Amino acid sequence: MVAVAKVPIQEMKDTSRILDLKYKLMTIELLNLAKQRFTYRELSAMVHLPETVLSRYVKGHVLPTAQRAEEINKTLQRYMSLDKELLERIHFDDGGYFDNTAIIGDTLLMERAVQHAVGKFAGKRVTKIMTAAVDGIPLATLLAHRLGVGLLVAKKAREVGVREFIEEIFVPPKTAVVLSLFVPRDAIKKTDCVLIVDDIIDSGETQRAMMKIIQKAKAEVIGIYALVSIGSDWKARIESAGNVPVEVVTPVIKKEPKEKEKRVKRDERSSGNIRLNLLFLSRKSIQLSTAETEKVLSDIPCENKHAPF
Repeated sequence: MVAVAKVPIQEMKDTSRILDLKYKLMTIELLNLAKQRFTYRELSAMVHLPETVLSRYVKGHVLPTAQRAEEINKTLQRYMSLDKELLERIHFDDGGYFDNTAIIGDTLLMERAVQHAVGKFAGKRVTKIMTAAVDGIPLATLLAHRLGVGLLVAKKAREVGVREFIEEIFVPPKTAVVLSLFVPRDAIKKTDCVLIVDDIIDSGETQRAMMKIIQKAKAEVIGIYALVSIGSDWKARIESAGNVPVEVVTPVIKKEPKEKEKRVKRDERSSGNIRLNLLFLSRKSIQLSTAETEKVLSDIPCENKHAPF
């Protein structure tokens, strides 16, 4: 007969209380984030609670019951999806880049992302969180704290005082620059299960480099979690290092820089001008007929047809 270990009833009750408390606090965090977008009157209409009660929740004077916290959470999730929150903060400039300060600098938003990540990797064994310096650190730190596990930061330079490193060299696409990521060799154990966390996946080279560092340490890559991904070129690069689950909250289409668009138009105009000059020389040397000249001109962009000879 197999002996079954009995869990003390008091211990089960304590665990249940802790989980209830965590859920209530998560709901209050969501409510605080909602307060940045909605007035108390609007929130009152959404969750069907008095404004005074909501105010006490937001200020932390009291906590809702477990049942009420669940009702508030479900209601606010309909109005405030994490995907929508991130999209509203992404604004590309003329160079095709965006400032992520409004994302990584909002701790309440980061807490929501932590909740989302915990849900996505629930049931997975995670012993370490890894990110690359520097913008992935806020999210990775909060997630490591929530899970109660260690944090690894892959840095672009060797630090004084560390004897041995695991190094991975990579070259970002469309550049001639060789970069490296370094992690102290004794920071990763063979028994570790590592979740890679970052704010943005662009080319995928940084994430692939972190995967290779973990593999060099003979540890396991549990998956990759990121807030935003740009384009889809990164997928093949990450898959080349291993088949791991990748969870991205908000995929966005890569925006081409306006300078590139202007350059293409300039090239088209330049090409038209060259053809016009050749036409002028040809007419002088072989005297094209009017019909032949009109046929050549029909193939030239409109803005170049009136260029002076």
